[in-house]
Amino acid sequence: MKKTKNHRKKANNYAFIDSQNLHLSIREQGWNIDFRKFKNYLKDKYNITKAYLFIGYVAENQGMYIQLQKYGFILVFKPTLVLPSGKPKGMLMLNSSSMQ
Repeated sequence: MKKTKNHRKKANNYAFIDSQNLHLSIREQGWNIDFRKFKNYLKDKYNITKAYLFIGYVAENQGMYIQLQKYGFILVFKPTLVLPSGKPKGMLMLNSSSMQ
């Protein structure tokens, strides 16, 4: 990219996001996250060219993973622990409005 007098060369920045920490922090504030807007924010504010989202893999969340990839996130799957109740420990729960 060419550098001009009035425009700085944009950096080639990467983001590495732990989805569980993000989810818990947002939920603690009583908010929901719109991942599409979040990805655009990272791009516009910080010139993020690649956003890696580290997330626990649960087969039932396949639709969510596809949607996150459509938004431009590169998913890196982490193993999940299954509790005695059968539920994955620390499972990321998103409502449908956050995936629009």
